Amino acid sequence: MIMSKLKSVLIIIAFALTLTSCYTLESAVGKGAQGNTVVSKKQWFALWGLVPLKKVDTQELAGGAQDYTIKSQHKFGDYIISTLTGAATISCLTIEVKK
Repeated sequence: MIMSKLKSVLIIIAFALTLTSCYTLESAVGKGAQGNTVVSKKQWFALWGLVPLKKVDTQELAGGAQDYTIKSQHKFGDYIISTLTGAATISCLTIEVKK
């Protein structure tokens, strides 16, 4: 009886850890996005997000635009990738630039 309750609690904890929510951070540069052109890249990290493996240059993504919006977000797919590479502690972040 106690073992089945313990298994149930462990399963609930495992689901809670894998079903984390997504978040978005949006920043406007200049007057913000004036058009609908969106360029997106993934930024990769190791060691629980402490070491960037691939840096995304937002100014390069903006392509010389003076007014644009930067959106950094963890999407559901990013969490799936992070879960699958958990042993290597690799995580990714999607960065979008809207011009």
